Amino acid sequence: MVTHLHDTAALQTSDRIVDEIGPGTVVGAIAILVSAYVVARLTDRVLTEIADRMFADRFRVTLLIPIVKVSVYAVAAYLLVGATIDPSARQMLAFASFFGAALGFGFKELVTDMLGGLAILFERPYRIGDKISVDDTYGEVVNIGLRSTQIKTLDDDLVTIPNHVFFQESIVNANAGNAEMLLAIEFYVSLESDPTVATTIVEEALATSQYVYVTDDHPIAIRLEDSPYYYTITGKAYVNDLRNENAFRTDVTERVLTAFRDHGVEQPRPVPRQEGQQVVQFDHH
Repeated sequence: MVTHLHDTAALQTSDRIVDEIGPGTVVGAIAILVSAYVVARLTDRVLTEIADRMFADRFRVTLLIPIVKVSVYAVAAYLLVGATIDPSARQMLAFASFFGAALGFGFKELVTDMLGGLAILFERPYRIGDKISVDDTYGEVVNIGLRSTQIKTLDDDLVTIPNHVFFQESIVNANAGNAEMLLAIEFYVSLESDPTVATTIVEEALATSQYVYVTDDHPIAIRLEDSPYYYTITGKAYVNDLRNENAFRTDVTERVLTAFRDHGVEQPRPVPRQEGQQVVQFDHH
């Protein structure tokens, strides 16, 4: 009986709210929403341009972008409520009733996405400009919204991921808010070649690249691994700016392959099975 009375009161309150909303209120609400959208977009664009001019220090600015956008929309929501209704206790109760009903009618995922956006904003597992891996997607975070995060891949594809996914998947952050980022580049060398010469070539190519970032805390590392068919040489070094990832890999790879040819370092060649096209071993000749 008590529950029925509360439901009836909530419905009556909601009916009164609807009756009080006139054309002027609707126009004011639309003006608030449009203004918030324009301010958020302009702020995003201005801060992004400022960040791009700061190069390595751009992460100090990109950190502010989602915070400012959320603040703009929060103020807009407050003004919207004040412009449309008088937020008394009864009206807030009616709103809560409608909100609960909305969750039950299919908006649960939307609310979960928004909660995920707030969690990302305050916990900061990544920032705009970071290189992250989520499931099979790897790229630079270009936008963090309340509902979704946008990632630009190395192929310039723009991938939009709902924020609730970040509650379910592991996130790998390659640079953690820094401009420099560790990269690993692998090369394969025939067993008939001198591995010492090959590792020296790879190390020199990394150390002399125009895109490399080397300090006492960011050294170059070379790993040599042996297998029955070939050597694997992995060079690890920091690129000076994560946006130069492709350029760094290309620069090092081109110079390593050229030096391999000049010094007679051979790479293994795959030998397919006679009955199929699969690679099963390497020929060193």
